[in-house]
Amino acid sequence: MAQITDILSTLDELLNPRDFADLGPNGLQVPGAREVTRVVTGVSARRALHERAVELGAELVLVHHGLFWDFHPTGLTPLLAERLRPLFKHDINLVAYHLPLDAHPEVGNNALLVEALGCVDREPFGTYKGRPIGSRGRFPEPISPEELRTRVATVTGREPLLLGLRAMDISTIGIVSGSAADTLHEAAELGLDAFLTGEPREHIAADAEELGICFVAAGHYATETFGVRALGDLLADRFGVDHVFVELSNPV
Repeated sequence: MAQITDILSTLDELLNPRDFADLGPNGLQVPGAREVTRVVTGVSARRALHERAVELGAELVLVHHGLFWDFHPTGLTPLLAERLRPLFKHDINLVAYHLPLDAHPEVGNNALLVEALGCVDREPFGTYKGRPIGSRGRFPEPISPEELRTRVATVTGREPLLLGLRAMDISTIGIVSGSAADTLHEAAELGLDAFLTGEPREHIAADAEELGICFVAAGHYATETFGVRALGDLLADRFGVDHVFVELSNPV
């Protein structure tokens, strides 16, 4: 059992959310029980995830995408009310970390993806609002685009889209999970052979071809399961709480 205040202090100290100019609030978004015995993690706050947390008897839901964003309506819409209802009714805390969880060098989505693909010499990469949120690395031995496709499919559980394919092998890759297609240009300027993100954009096909770089779209959801899983495991190890990652697969 852990106090929610201790969990929040640990996460804030680890992730340093105040260092990021984010698109929404990081940390506690919905207050609930003071004591936590079970943590449910998921990529995005949504009604199905909250209802599953109720079924599992969790006191804390920890996500990458929270409920509140600068680009969403500021009022309490019917959609938001239905998402909040299970949390308030069952006294469940909702905690979210967005860019801090992308950027972290140990439990971040991008660092973990670079590692999962078998890269070495990890470095920060992918500048957003003045600071890097992604990661880059080098393959110990060059691999083909098809080998990269296979590795990405293996670690994300879905078939990626590859654009700008080249005959030459791939030695270096930059990664920014989620929606960061235009960071392709930063990768090209750095001389990287490949760039991976979650979602493509229409113009990226031509950009990748003309820049001579391999672009990989591996899914917004699929590239952002890594960080919350790692955070949940960290809390389980540190506080002795149960951790359950809830898979609510999203094709986007």
